[in-house]
Amino acid sequence: MSKSDIGSWLTTLIADATAARLSVATAESLTGGLLAATIVDVPGASGMFFGGVVAYQNSVKVRALGVSEKLLDQRGAVDADVAVAMALGACRATGARVGISTTGVAGPEPHQGKDVGTVYVGIALDGVARAHKFHLAGDRAAIRHQTVSEALQLLLDLVKTMREQKL
Repeated sequence: MSKSDIGSWLTTLIADATAARLSVATAESLTGGLLAATIVDVPGASGMFFGGVVAYQNSVKVRALGVSEKLLDQRGAVDADVAVAMALGACRATGARVGISTTGVAGPEPHQGKDVGTVYVGIALDGVARAHKFHLAGDRAAIRHQTVSEALQLLLDLVKTMREQKL
């Protein structure tokens, strides 16, 4: 999905999240701040976006997001449970109800035994989180941009569900 395609529905997503008083934070490794930057490119994002943590190094994942050092040592940074812990950590760090995290391998080489394009996006709501795994293709930039699109789609789905259930 192109940046203009994202922008066309991101404005509505931000308005809906703001109207629902939904607060959002990011915890980014793979995307290095690109997810947060994409959100704040839209006027009105301050109504729902609390902030984000770019945790490229594992030490930052531990200190800033509370990811278990043992988990990182055992499984590496590219892992579903790490994505979950990062999303929950974004909520704790900012006070947001929703946390979205990104971790994965953009390439050009595999990392910690994981293939290029292996991506996990974590999403947390009110202390409950889950991870979604993706196998993406392309060069480093393409994988990072596709990850942002997938993360925003998960946020859109969450906001729709919350509106339908009036949470």
